[in-house]
Amino acid sequence: MSSRAEITRKYARAYAAASKKDKGRLLTEVVAVTGWSRDNARRRLAAAARPGPRPVRKRREPRPPKYSPDAREVLRRVWAASGGLCGKYLAAAMEALLTALENHDELVYGQRGYSPQVRDELVAMSAATIDRYLADARAAEQLRGKSTTKPSPLLRTSIKIRKAGDEVEAEPGFFECDTVASCGPTLKGEFVRTVNFTDVLTGWVFTRSIRNNAHVHIRQVMDAAITEIPYSVVGLDFDNGSEFLNYPMLDWAAEQKIFFTRGRPYKKNDQATIESKNNHLVRRYAFYYRYDTPDELAVLNKLWPLVGDRLNYFTPTKKPIDWGQDRAGRRKRLYDDPKTPFDRLVATEILSPAQQAELTAYRDSLNPLDLARRITELQGRLIDLSKDKTDRMRDKLAPHLPDTDAGIKTRDAG
Repeated sequence: MSSRAEITRKYARAYAAASKKDKGRLLTEVVAVTGWSRDNARRRLAAAARPGPRPVRKRREPRPPKYSPDAREVLRRVWAASGGLCGKYLAAAMEALLTALENHDELVYGQRGYSPQVRDELVAMSAATIDRYLADARAAEQLRGKSTTKPSPLLRTSIKIRKAGDEVEAEPGFFECDTVASCGPTLKGEFVRTVNFTDVLTGWVFTRSIRNNAHVHIRQVMDAAITEIPYSVVGLDFDNGSEFLNYPMLDWAAEQKIFFTRGRPYKKNDQATIESKNNHLVRRYAFYYRYDTPDELAVLNKLWPLVGDRLNYFTPTKKPIDWGQDRAGRRKRLYDDPKTPFDRLVATEILSPAQQAELTAYRDSLNPLDLARRITELQGRLIDLSKDKTDRMRDKLAPHLPDTDAGIKTRDAG
């Protein structure tokens, strides 16, 4: 800045006395040296040519906060009730969450700082503002788990391949499906598997845990899914795991008139929807501990219906709809406005008026804060049952893990 000020003083007198044509030439030189715009350079040269001392700028006072402390405090409570949504999704779901919490007397005007003005502030908050206010409340990420997918050498050629980029189904009912292993630090022994379903079009989720990957248990989950999902399941897409691609499962699909597709080996983008849910749903709510007892399995299966209600009725998602270009001409994905799976399901108009009324009444009966309390309670029980056991297993395996520092030269402390 000092160099620019010196250049401005050097050119100021010549600029003031120059003709119109010469002023243009001088401006070009100043712009080339300083990088300013021509308007900015013109203003600065004119100001430097004026006689007398330059006015001293007062330091700008920070602008007052746009949102009240009460609004920020209530925001944290709504965020906790939502399950820790990011700002973009919380802004889209804010009005529905506030209405649900008011209907169940979790937010009452005149109590704990909540008022109509605070409600208006929360609804008006942008996604960036929400993220900024909640930055210190974000939870730490969990460790990564292990992959247990074993390719099935049988039947793969008889199952149609569905690739990433294939056209999305125009009606709901086509689900991607996968299993997640709750094995902790080792794959030895028997441990709980969680079967996860996600509708490709609406984002509707259904999750249950089973004792192991035997086809008897997989079939039980499939029967539960087609019974409890509130619309018809017409297709299922899997990876190449042998727990799905076997003769009993194909016989079951034929009985139910459900068609199967599969992804390409080692191409996780073919099941991008369910792969994201494995982390966002299963790992986030059930952690990375080892679950291998009936008590742990029972707690998990009490947890998943609560999580499903939260995600299906109160958690918005975005869907890719097209491709566009950014300002630099690079190709970029375009997304629709965030909506909950329930809203997307209603928009498809496949539900009868009676079904829609029933699901709407069920959604209105749900208390987001009560869901949060019950989910937290069950997660606490999972931690009590499995954390110490998992830590002991990890400590026991630690001496047998590879030395990641081998071959790395370190500087001698002396």
